[in-house]
Amino acid sequence: MTTRVRAQLLGLAMVSALLGACGVTGPSETGFGRGDGPPEQAVDLSAIADAVPKPEPRSRSGNPASYEVRGVTYHVMDQGNGYQERGIASWYGSKFHGRLTSSGEPYDMLSMTAAHRTLPLPSYVAVTNLENGKRIVVKVNDRGPFLKNRLLDLSYAAAGKLGILDKGTGLVEVRYIDPGQPRSPTQTDPGRHDLYIQVGAFANHDNALNLRNRLQGTQIPRIFLFSRENEHPPLYRVRIGPLASVADVDRIGELLTNLGVSEQHVVID
Repeated sequence: MTTRVRAQLLGLAMVSALLGACGVTGPSETGFGRGDGPPEQAVDLSAIADAVPKPEPRSRSGNPASYEVRGVTYHVMDQGNGYQERGIASWYGSKFHGRLTSSGEPYDMLSMTAAHRTLPLPSYVAVTNLENGKRIVVKVNDRGPFLKNRLLDLSYAAAGKLGILDKGTGLVEVRYIDPGQPRSPTQTDPGRHDLYIQVGAFANHDNALNLRNRLQGTQIPRIFLFSRENEHPPLYRVRIGPLASVADVDRIGELLTNLGVSEQHVVID
């Protein structure tokens, strides 16, 4: 099951964050959560083409320098060039169909779009499913997802073409596309990937060790320190894992939140 909280940022600056909630579960579970789900009638997703990157001006809404949702401040990027990140993608559907996105465009669950917390609106990104190798191109025109440890919220159509509808979530790689300088994407080999939660990165080894020792006295399993060879100066990362599933990420993420650990970052190797 996934749950999504959306903020719609309207106006030349963000006047307010309009919060909603969206949840999706696979059909083998208890049904679609909180009234969200697929369209009422079957759709031929193969007939829906990828978004086509093109130069566009920044949206007049949805691009404040920063905004706050649930006590967390997000800083909108000046530009997306060079952006690449791996994480967990979810999707949203019929509950939000027709509502305004943060960019002011109506949300169309049958269009190839996505929501991201900090990329400029609009942006275009290539999204690769790390588990099956499927790749799509979407237009980022909305803000979210604000559920902890989620990177991207896909439209129903985009999630379907990526192959994550039934599971509700997927492990993805997101790469920014510069419409003025399109390039062939780097090939990403599909397969099994290790999933971790990173809860801190420290230049001081003792600080990392203190956090690890603090968490070892709790219900959090498999906590370790990680640093890269030949990294100067070294950076000591406190990680948990590998974790078997997104459900484990959510469960441990909730435990960490209850322990007051607000810094959480999903790492996929």
